[in-house]
Amino acid sequence: MALSELNRSVRLFFTQIQRCRVAANQIRCMNQAACQPQPSPNENEAVNPTFENRNPRNLEFMALAVKDRGWKTTWPHREFYHRLVFSRTQHYVTAQVFSSSSPVPVLTCSTKEWALKKELTSTRAVAACQAVGDVLAQRCQQAGITRMVYKAIPWTFRSDAVQAFRAAMKDGGITLSEPRRKYIGT
Repeated sequence: MALSELNRSVRLFFTQIQRCRVAANQIRCMNQAACQPQPSPNENEAVNPTFENRNPRNLEFMALAVKDRGWKTTWPHREFYHRLVFSRTQHYVTAQVFSSSSPVPVLTCSTKEWALKKELTSTRAVAACQAVGDVLAQRCQQAGITRMVYKAIPWTFRSDAVQAFRAAMKDGGITLSEPRRKYIGT
């Protein structure tokens, strides 16, 4: 009996030592955290006096970016940040968004795309033009392009297909005109 009581008291003693070690480590960790200096709130709120916005579209959003004017005799005019081109062929409808800095389209949508083609009965009908307008408006919103120039060819402007396309783009939240460029006096 005396031996089992001795074993029991030795086990209790070792468990108390282990608990003290864990508690001492926690206290030591707390003391180390308290010793580290806290950052001053004034340092975090300081603004760099030489801040430079590197967003290339920032001036475009403020209508301060340069628009290439081109020649008066060229058509379509080159004074735009983004230009929308809508075309209908015998079989397909295509819409493309061009940037002023690149001849390659930034965004495109066409009834040649299988996802759009499988939902349409005809790839050239007025409903196809409206579907292309809806999809392109959604893609423009995702890309952050909400304003663009769209000048239809005058003899096709009155067609139902072009009107359906324009209405779908406007319903999608796209403004089909750009702000006039602001000139700041120096």
